[in-house]
Amino acid sequence: DTRLYEMRIYTAAPGKLAALHARFRQHTCRLLERHGIVNIGYWTPLEEKDGVGTRLLFVLAHPSREAREKAWQAFMADSEWQAAYRASEAEGRLVEKVEVRFLRATDFSPPIFPPGRGGPRVFELRTYTAAPGRLEALLARFREHTTSLFEKHGIQNVAYWVPAEGESGAEDTLIYFVAHASREAAAVSFKNFGADPAWQQARRESEEKAGGSLTVPGGVRSEFMQATDYSPLQ
Repeated sequence: DTRLYEMRIYTAAPGKLAALHARFRQHTCRLLERHGIVNIGYWTPLEEKDGVGTRLLFVLAHPSREAREKAWQAFMADSEWQAAYRASEAEGRLVEKVEVRFLRATDFSPPIFPPGRGGPRVFELRTYTAAPGRLEALLARFREHTTSLFEKHGIQNVAYWVPAEGESGAEDTLIYFVAHASREAAAVSFKNFGADPAWQQARRESEEKAGGSLTVPGGVRSEFMQATDYSPLQ
C-alpha cells in the first residue's frame, strides 16, 4: 500500500459536535470523494480526556502528497462546499482546533480499504513510541509475531501506520487500529495475549537481541473509539 494517509483530529467548539457530524454526514464526505480523496474511517472517543464529546478523528487516503495538495485545493474551491461551510457556521464556527498527521501503511498492515469485517465493534487506537534506534525491531516483532498472536486471541488487526518521511515521529512511532467485540472483550483478549507463551518468548528474544525494551517507558498509549454512523469503516 503506497498511498499517503492523512489522519485529522478536529476539536469541536463547545456544543458544536453534532453540527460538525451533520456537515460531514450531509456534505463533507461526499465532496471529498468528488475530488479524489478517499474516506477511510471516522471515529469519536468513547471517553473524552479533555472534555465531553468534543473530538472527531478521521483518516483519508491519497495517491501521493502531490495529489493530496491538488485535491484539497479543488475541494476548498468547490462552490457546493463553500455554501455548506457558510451555512453550517452561520451561528459560529464548528471547529476550534485541527491536528494533521501524514502516515504510511506498514508492509504488514492488512488491506485498509475497502472495509474488512464490520461491527458492531469498538476500535482501539494505539500509539507506540520506540526506544532510540529500535523502531525497526519493534516493527519486525509486529510483522513476525504480534499481529498473528492478536488474531489468535480475538484482536482484529485493522490498520498499521508509521509517520511519513519528514513527519514528527517518523523515527520512533507506530500508530495502529485494532478492533474488539467490546471493551470487556478487549480486556480478556489482551490478558490472554500477555499470558501466551509464544508472545512471552517473542518479547523476550526481541528485547535480548535489541539490548532492552523496544519502547520507551510509558511509550504505549491506548484510546477506545467508536465509528460514526457515516464512517465507511465500521
